[in-house]
Amino acid sequence: MPLLTGMTVLQIGPGLAAAVCGRSFADLGATVECLAVDRSTPLAAYLNDGKQCTGDEIEHDVLQNCVPKADLIICQGGPAALRADGIDPAALRALNAGAVIVAISPFGQTGPRADEPATDLTLFCASGIARMLTGQVDDVAEPPIRAVGEQTAFIGGLAAACAGMQGLLAPERGAVVDVSIQEAMATLAITELTRASLHRRIWSRKRVADGNGATVTILPANDGYVAISPREDHQWASWLTVMDSPEWGTEARFASKSDRVENWDDLHALMSEWSRQHDKQWIADAAQTAHVPSFPLREPTEQLASDQLAQRGFYRTFVWDGKALKVPGPAFGLSLVDVGAPRRLDPATGALPLSGVRVLDFSWVIAGPTTTRYLAAMGAEVIKVEAPGRGDPGRASELHTVLGQGKRAVVLNLKSDDAAGIARALAAQCDIVIENFGTGVMERFGLGAEELHKTNPHLLYISASGLGRTGPEAQAVAYGTLLQCYAGFAGLNRHPDVPPRVGMAWLDPMCGLKLALAAAAGIWNRKRTGRGARVDFSMIEAMLWTMAGPLLAAQCGAAPEPVGNWSARFAPHGIYPAAGDDAWVSIAVTDDAQWLALCSMVPPLSGWKDSDASERRSRAEAIDGILSNWTAEQCAATVAAQLTGAGIPAAAVASMLDLVGSEHLRHRGFWNETEAGALPGLPWKASFGRHIGPAPALGADTDAVLRDVLGMSVDDIATLRAAVPLFSVSGVGD
Repeated sequence: MPLLTGMTVLQIGPGLAAAVCGRSFADLGATVECLAVDRSTPLAAYLNDGKQCTGDEIEHDVLQNCVPKADLIICQGGPAALRADGIDPAALRALNAGAVIVAISPFGQTGPRADEPATDLTLFCASGIARMLTGQVDDVAEPPIRAVGEQTAFIGGLAAACAGMQGLLAPERGAVVDVSIQEAMATLAITELTRASLHRRIWSRKRVADGNGATVTILPANDGYVAISPREDHQWASWLTVMDSPEWGTEARFASKSDRVENWDDLHALMSEWSRQHDKQWIADAAQTAHVPSFPLREPTEQLASDQLAQRGFYRTFVWDGKALKVPGPAFGLSLVDVGAPRRLDPATGALPLSGVRVLDFSWVIAGPTTTRYLAAMGAEVIKVEAPGRGDPGRASELHTVLGQGKRAVVLNLKSDDAAGIARALAAQCDIVIENFGTGVMERFGLGAEELHKTNPHLLYISASGLGRTGPEAQAVAYGTLLQCYAGFAGLNRHPDVPPRVGMAWLDPMCGLKLALAAAAGIWNRKRTGRGARVDFSMIEAMLWTMAGPLLAAQCGAAPEPVGNWSARFAPHGIYPAAGDDAWVSIAVTDDAQWLALCSMVPPLSGWKDSDASERRSRAEAIDGILSNWTAEQCAATVAAQLTGAGIPAAAVASMLDLVGSEHLRHRGFWNETEAGALPGLPWKASFGRHIGPAPALGADTDAVLRDVLGMSVDDIATLRAAVPLFSVSGVGD
């Protein structure tokens, strides 16, 4: 039985982000009814597949019939558009006072930009992600870029599903959720946002030194490309053996990571000379055998034939135009735990959705901590378990400052049997356990799902791993950035004449949204049934879930290839230079009326004012040249304001500092004032609010948690402290 059996969701209108949101609920078992949705393209039809269509138009009598039956209602559009259609939150509330209402829009339901026109391209620019997506560039004359596959709809829809699920758990009925796609996108770069806010420093688009290549990089192979990540010294030593221990490997200029950063251009050239002699899969297999994280860059068509995905039953069948196609299923293997006497959660003791829920958090770096950041913000008591010494690597940057908010921190050396026993005792008192160790690690500590369910069968146990806990590739060493390469995402996100780059850590924060959704769904199910559950989350499957567009295109005869900012639907459609250093503005004309308005503003275009979209695409090079000349001498923000004022989607390519200074984001209360300074908020606003608390120091709450959760006395804790290996690495080997 799926987690959301018994829930009814109403999805209104043709918006793609709303379809993603509805798909997220349907994947977890909810009944999703649709009103006036889009099924005109393979992607839209897939996202709405399996839902119950109740009408093709938004009519008041149909709304009066559908809205009262829904537990949750999804709509998409700016405030003016929603009011015009009669589906704004106030109108829907009048028909159903108890339902959760989720409104998705480009810039939210409030603020100066609330009714500004936008597209996938312009939202990439307005959020600052276009500047960061592909990583640092050698030549800043290369335009910023959007990602393949309508990703703003997926990120906005996931944020809406995550927040909407929290609304269903809120003690007060009738929650309202306001999702700004701009904000949801911006929070993908949470470290950079935080650095800009706290220190007024931003990421440089121009490559500096290695551009993070010594951590993760792409090498050419004789049949494509391969990504490697020998980021630690022991991994580097192993990688040298994979390359047959070249003589240059012993040179002092490559001895340490800082040396490799300083001499990166020479090092990359030497590695490339070797890698060009081998197949991409051979290199990746040899690296993985040596425990060096590595994957080949695959095309989407290659993932359709994956043995790993086949064994996990990831794909399902979808029929389009009479042809059976493979499409992504949910990204998590799910099993419910049978219990003799179901134990339901006690009623919430606070005003927030997860008040009274306790989470034991073994996760680290980005994906898991992002998940538990959302859970803590929604009122859960999150106990973060870290190893002694440096703790979570996120503590070395601004990452912990923002993702650690509102959590409690304990230090346990899980290599000690006694410390692992304390962790098991804590798990027995928790509602959720989340971990993202390598496959088999938690089992070796005696903390696997099967073991913990023996003493706490009502537990929601969530494992997040690169490729899932089952299948022939379950043991592969993986990082999110490598999986972006493996899935085909990195290879497609580029201009046609530019080699692929790894790019920003996109997958990890996106997985944080999906995992937080699954966690809230598990709590909703337990409140109803008392049953525990096991979630086996695969990051590669989550990545491919958002790449449904390219996967469908590959099966419909249009093999995906890098196209930069070109669009098969809209023209003109691009990012153009503006006055200033590395300044850019995006323009996306989506219909003929917008084209006429643009021609009136840019006289050299007026000779083509009667051109339709197809004709404009055929003249794209000439039109783009005229637009580049027009924008190059103007301020990007000024051009964007002029265009949006005429109803044409446009946006300056923002930096994180632009977002820090944004009047619109300040108006919406996006920034949280904390003891550390102004920190970025959640990717949604909601009537049920959020919890804000400081990020704890390493192990700051160890004694308090042992006392509060396990009932240990001061003397008991002192005795444990005397057993040094419990809380430190002293005397404990690998």
